[in-house]
Amino acid sequence: MSFSWMRRASLALASASMLLLAACGSGTIESQLHPARIVVFGDGFSDLGQTGTRYTVNDGSINIWTQQVAAAFGVGIAPAAAGGTSYATGNARIVAKPDAAGNSATPTVKEQIDTFLAGSAIGGNDLVIVNGGISDVIAQMAQVTAGTQTGAQMVANAQQAGRDLGAQVRRLVAAGGTHVVVVGSYHLGRSPWATALGQNDLLTDASNKLNEELLLSIVDLGANVLYVDAALQYNLMSGNPAAYEMSNAVNPVCTSIDPGPGIGIGAGQINSALCSTATVGGNDYNRFLFADAVYPAPTGHRKFGEYAHSRISSRW
Repeated sequence: MSFSWMRRASLALASASMLLLAACGSGTIESQLHPARIVVFGDGFSDLGQTGTRYTVNDGSINIWTQQVAAAFGVGIAPAAAGGTSYATGNARIVAKPDAAGNSATPTVKEQIDTFLAGSAIGGNDLVIVNGGISDVIAQMAQVTAGTQTGAQMVANAQQAGRDLGAQVRRLVAAGGTHVVVVGSYHLGRSPWATALGQNDLLTDASNKLNEELLLSIVDLGANVLYVDAALQYNLMSGNPAAYEMSNAVNPVCTSIDPGPGIGIGAGQINSALCSTATVGGNDYNRFLFADAVYPAPTGHRKFGEYAHSRISSRW
């Protein structure tokens, strides 16, 4: 039953993805894009260190996927807190508050975009990247675990989050964005967190439905928008890590326990924002897919960044 359900969910997402890809045109176009700037909005998956650390192993390397994309284009990128154009902030939800860890001060993806547009215009050669969904699913799962909502309500709320992210993408295009890259949630059912909870199916369903609604809400924006499929790429990496120069796609490599709310999955859990080369248990962290129970280790980020750059270069 579980296999059949997951197969149907995957087929549904693939159908929605194909709609957007058809609108985008051929994926073999030679890249003509030379970004003047890369502007990023999102959550911990794209956070370049708004509070000083990143949600991965903090080793000083290229260890966040958007940084990998920027490096491939030869463009500098830094967090907005340091005067840069990466506004993505750990635990940020798309429009809802509080954030995944219960903090109402964290700017949502919408508020990040508000801040940028209040002081800057999107240029014709700007590459705009927006990701979201992971923190929303985490926040919804917390309510299920607490017994304050059902799994069905969680999935419905995840669908709304997907539509909310689509609305922000439409807003960026309306503001002049002609090269807008969109990334939803990877299948959180493949995360160490899902396995520890025993909620692989529910978290996969919520991630799938969020991505489906996102795709359906932006399917007509193919001239200006590219969807980069994190769910597909992380499925491939977790299913065959050796093909991506990794050996462990099951366990988090960090040992940095956060006594507080951390990444929103509960107190006393590993928080990769606290992780460094000194807190990886003596392991070769470059062989691991996950830093903590949700966010990738550096190799996982770099491989996804390479994939994203390839997709962007093919599209534009």
